[in-house]
Amino acid sequence: MELGTIEREIYVDAPPEVVFEVVSSPDHVSRWWPDEARYEPVPGASGEIVFGDPAAGGKVQQLTVVEARPPRTFSFRWTHEPGETAAEGNSLLVTFELTPSGDGTLLRMTETGFREMGWEVAVLERQYAEHVTGWDHFLPRLTRYVATLEVRP
Repeated sequence: MELGTIEREIYVDAPPEVVFEVVSSPDHVSRWWPDEARYEPVPGASGEIVFGDPAAGGKVQQLTVVEARPPRTFSFRWTHEPGETAAEGNSLLVTFELTPSGDGTLLRMTETGFREMGWEVAVLERQYAEHVTGWDHFLPRLTRYVATLEVRP
């Protein structure tokens, strides 16, 4: 098993402009991925996403926006420690690439940086498996969420 990159492609029945907002805007992101999202969707902005209730075992993850090129690309680094500057070796890089496809959008998501984190093999395998399971759960929620939006006149 390679354990270096997670790649997924899904078709979203909405134009790239709408899908870009859904993968970049904290208001939209919190409707299909984390429970809360607090960041500005501009390169260099830092913030956090929250899964569950931190007081009850939930997780707060740091997030730094790397690239925001509407309506084609949005990327961020996450999982770095509070107070650290996100960089290769201390965070994972998630990139959403959007390509027009018919009346909708082909969304390609990649997450890289697992090997560069310096984790022991058991930790690397566990983290990679958790992220695979997570994306397999959350990306279909993205398409269901987009279906609830009024995206065409």
